[in-house]
Amino acid sequence: MTDILIVEDDSALNEGIVLGLGKTSYRFTQCYTLHEARSAVQGNEFGLVILDINLPDGNGYDFLKEYRQSSSRPVLMLTANDLEVNEVMGFELGANDYVTKPFSLAVLRARIENLLRLSFSDHGRGRYEDEHLLLDTVKMVYKRDGQSLVLSRTEQKLLQVLLENRGNTIPRDVMIDKVWTDGMEYVDENALPVAVSRLRAKLEKEPANPEHILNVYGVGYVWK
Repeated sequence: MTDILIVEDDSALNEGIVLGLGKTSYRFTQCYTLHEARSAVQGNEFGLVILDINLPDGNGYDFLKEYRQSSSRPVLMLTANDLEVNEVMGFELGANDYVTKPFSLAVLRARIENLLRLSFSDHGRGRYEDEHLLLDTVKMVYKRDGQSLVLSRTEQKLLQVLLENRGNTIPRDVMIDKVWTDGMEYVDENALPVAVSRLRAKLEKEPANPEHILNVYGVGYVWK
């Protein structure tokens, strides 16, 4: 089930969106102010946010800017203003789509389904997110418990290889070839385990007992 946050002060429209999308695969949290929305995202991860721009206690751009500091999940913005400059601002702040009022619920539903489909296919592009980690090798965003992580270039390459092959064991020689691609003729045999150890220290809650980066004895590594 996908959790969707709706931030819309028009109560009739807010409720209409819920009724119009009313699928058993969606679970909705309805907010009518920025204050309510900020409280809703504390400790919760939404699959998608439907965000109005004009709200009683501020504008959706402020919320979007804050939200992008901790989540890269899709955001669809709603507005009564169809000025191009407003759309550009929304996209520059990280919005994924834009719908101008009044709109068809059928169109809104199609756009939401498309955003969710694209979001969940990010797997193959080097993105991972759970309650502790937000890792996006495309946007180069790396966070643990909301705090930004500094990864070396080698660690970034290593993470990308692991995420893009999630669930598959990657042989050591393949990993070395993909991570150290700068023409080096010789790579120290300890370079890979050292890099893995450093990455684990930054990502894993218990590096000595990793949950994500697992060693497959005699073969290589896998992101579980």
